[in-house]
Amino acid sequence: MGCSHRGNTGSTAVGALLTCEDLHIKICCLRGEIHQLQEAVVSHAVIDQAIGVVMAVGGLCPDQGIEVLGAVSRRTGLGLPTIARLLVDWAGADRLPDGLRRALDTAMADAGAGAAEHTPPVVGSPAGRWRGKLEVA
Repeated sequence: MGCSHRGNTGSTAVGALLTCEDLHIKICCLRGEIHQLQEAVVSHAVIDQAIGVVMAVGGLCPDQGIEVLGAVSRRTGLGLPTIARLLVDWAGADRLPDGLRRALDTAMADAGAGAAEHTPPVVGSPAGRWRGKLEVA
């Protein structure tokens, strides 16, 4: 998360005053870092939500949920944040792209999602429709 701007600060002695230009560059760099951190927090939250969706739908533990997300990402070639957003959206709208559905179905089976057969679904949740095959969008 560094800044590519260095300005005249490279030769400034410790304790010396920074110029207005140096301060402006530093402020711009810090704003960029803040923006990156904010995006990372949102992305992490969505990934956590997606792990919860996978756990609820497949009757899995958290480690298996993370494993399933990684497997779906590898199978589809989509990044983890993209997979997470699609799964969270699916949980709310009951729509999942066909390729992602197949990858999720396979990953859950590989993770031992048979436990979902013994877990009663929550009424109105995607889990109620997942029993070895997920609904196609």
